[in-house]
Amino acid sequence: MHRVSQGGRKSRGPRLWAAVRGLPHTLRADLWTVARDPLPRMRWLGRLPHTLVVAAAVLMGWVNADRYKVDFGPAPGTTVVVLAVLQSGAVVLALSRPVPAWWLSTIALFLARNASEVEISYHGLWSWSIPGIALHALVLFLLALRVRPRVAAEALGFSFLAAVAALAFLSPVPDQALLPGAAPPVLASSAQDVTVLQDAVFFTCAVVLGAALRGRRVARNQLVEQEVLTAGERARRTLLEERNRIARELHDVVAHHMSVISIQAQVAPHLVKDPTDELKENLAGIRGSAVEALTELRRVLGVLRSEEALADGVRHTPQPTLGRLDELVGTVRGAGLKVTTEITGEVRPLSPGVELSAFRIVQEALSNALRHAPGAEVRVALGYRSGGLTLRVANTAPDRPAPPSPGAGHGLLGMHERTAMLGGELATGPTPDGGYEVTAILPAQAARPADPREPAS
Repeated sequence: MHRVSQGGRKSRGPRLWAAVRGLPHTLRADLWTVARDPLPRMRWLGRLPHTLVVAAAVLMGWVNADRYKVDFGPAPGTTVVVLAVLQSGAVVLALSRPVPAWWLSTIALFLARNASEVEISYHGLWSWSIPGIALHALVLFLLALRVRPRVAAEALGFSFLAAVAALAFLSPVPDQALLPGAAPPVLASSAQDVTVLQDAVFFTCAVVLGAALRGRRVARNQLVEQEVLTAGERARRTLLEERNRIARELHDVVAHHMSVISIQAQVAPHLVKDPTDELKENLAGIRGSAVEALTELRRVLGVLRSEEALADGVRHTPQPTLGRLDELVGTVRGAGLKVTTEITGEVRPLSPGVELSAFRIVQEALSNALRHAPGAEVRVALGYRSGGLTLRVANTAPDRPAPPSPGAGHGLLGMHERTAMLGGELATGPTPDGGYEVTAILPAQAARPADPREPAS
């Protein structure tokens, strides 16, 4: 234990010495800069705080000049004006360049205390005039609003040193120069201590308040950024979940066709009299490829299945098609929704992906109407065209408020994903009578994904 303690003290020593040696470099990097850092606009007040700061700088600068005329004895009027303008200008400069403004204010305060013989006694509680202290505190406040707390603390420390230096370089006031009622010079030391303490309180309060407001603003901005990232991640996760669900459904369709291909390739040689070896070999290759593809599909499906997968009996139920539309409508009517159907054109079977997507879009639209439009009437229209299928699900305005729905659904997102996957078009939105409408145009065959090797048309 003793060795560890000694080692800990030895290891802390070099680190402390390295920190001390790096202090000048740190101070130069933090305070020796003219970087522009404008005060941001407020969300509700806009530029009003900037205007108020400028007005306060002008008003306190005018009061400060009058005070200097009283405090400075033989100093010329030009000196008073220059010092007052420098201190007020530092506040205005702090709106855009806080660190250079702090340097300007600190130098102006030092000159204001030592530029001329001051005709006041040491018993005063201020090392500078009250307006001058207020202006410098405002500069420190504006600095702490923009810079890191470490930089604000460094500026505060240098301000304390400036206050001490201002009193240290001040020449003693002779007895005959004291104002009536002034304390004798013997009290100078204690009065200087009280003076510096008063300045420290004002400057510290300004820095602490500015740093606290900056920390609150930074925390709020980080919270907003985190909310944006969270919303984006939630939307991305929702999209991936919906795509996985669609992929699981389409797997059943593809797996069915692959199984049919495998069986037909196996049976085909028996349907031909004296099949050639070449034919048998080709059919065997087709069957082998189908079986291999089916195996890979099942492996992919195992990845896509969630932990809360359905029971095997439900999982392996054939995927629905438009042939089960009447069954779906009957179920919804049993739940209390008034539904009418209309089918135009020549009814014919479509590709399995189109049939499945059309059924799911109608199913989701009816579910949304049942959930969000109680008491409304719904009309389902299917139009078979030469190029594909047009479906429209529209409901009237609800006759009573809808009950709150727990969580956000993926219905509209799923519709868009299914339509985009097939290369179709989807339009959703409210109707003029207060209802809602979903219209989808699906091609007869799913669009083939673009081959990157093919030249663009």
